[in-house]
Amino acid sequence: MRNSSRSNVDPFIVMDVMDAARQAEEAGRHIIHMEVGQPSTGAPVAAREALAEALDHDSLGYTVALGLPALRKRIAQLYGEWYNVDLNPERVVITPGSSGAFLLSFTALFDSGDRVGIGAPGYPSYRQILHALGLTPVDIETSLDHRLQPVPQDLTGLDLAGLMVASPANPTGTMLDKSAMTALIDAAQGQGAAFISDEIYHGIEYEAKAVTALEVTDDCYVINSFSKYFSMTGWRVGWMVVPEDHVRVVERIAQNMFICAPHASQVAALAAMDCREELEGNLAVYARNRALMMEGLPKAGFSRIAPPDGAFYVYADVSDLTKDSRAFAKEILDEAGVAVTPGLDFDPKRGATTLRFSYARSTADIEEGLARLTTFMAARRG
Repeated sequence: MRNSSRSNVDPFIVMDVMDAARQAEEAGRHIIHMEVGQPSTGAPVAAREALAEALDHDSLGYTVALGLPALRKRIAQLYGEWYNVDLNPERVVITPGSSGAFLLSFTALFDSGDRVGIGAPGYPSYRQILHALGLTPVDIETSLDHRLQPVPQDLTGLDLAGLMVASPANPTGTMLDKSAMTALIDAAQGQGAAFISDEIYHGIEYEAKAVTALEVTDDCYVINSFSKYFSMTGWRVGWMVVPEDHVRVVERIAQNMFICAPHASQVAALAAMDCREELEGNLAVYARNRALMMEGLPKAGFSRIAPPDGAFYVYADVSDLTKDSRAFAKEILDEAGVAVTPGLDFDPKRGATTLRFSYARSTADIEEGLARLTTFMAARRG
């Protein structure tokens, strides 16, 4: 049968790396996972208990498309707690993970062929989802001088219908402060471009609180998820905040695309939001791991790195070591038993000379991974 041109999207290379690591484990090897952006912890205890209770007393059928009212209200409350933002719960839409929110956002905001700016390096699925929807992703090549985040002058002459930013970003972990966020919003809106803020890593910050776009404007889309800070990747539940006059637009699309986010996941998510002590304990582990990475990677030989402000990644320039990051990542997996992600996922032009290291796993795993990388690099140098 024929395929659409829209279906010709690139693979998500990190998933291929995960599969190669799985095959190695099935063959009996012990692999240290530094490739995937997934917490090693599961959903908070109270979240699992809440779902177990619900399973005994509720059929857990469809919810309304916008999500459980109690969960929408609790998310709105979170914006007051974290950012001192007074948010109307009616603007909150529960989605099947942040991926569902991307689909809803792009469908609601853009017409076929519209040009949408995304930072490079950046999360690869932005580009592929835009392409699959018949939209035109426009890579904005960022620089180290601006901590690999877009700046207003980068938008000049791009004729964008939209701009998506991420702070903290994947793969770099860098963040936009309020002045930088404001400048980008002003620049996008000044040329009539919709502004979308991916805030999935909020809550995982180390020295300063991340800024939400809602501190600057209500005329934006904000996307978040329970996958990272709340440690619920496989539950596939996220949310988006949209302007009040967009709620019904998004609701109609959600009704037809998804019906609703998984009811069971919404129940667990609601309980997870009050598990602060456990979640902050997870954050303390990431902070320890970050310190280990910032000390251990340069010692191993990966010296071209910058401290991440948030998330749980280190993005390394390995142009002094390889011109083929995919082959280099395979070499590291085969010889050191450490799975890492080649930068090709994140930056089609410059990714052949970069790697992403995730430190979302246990501290013991990070220590072992760094030891293996040190041994591998020493042998490689001869």
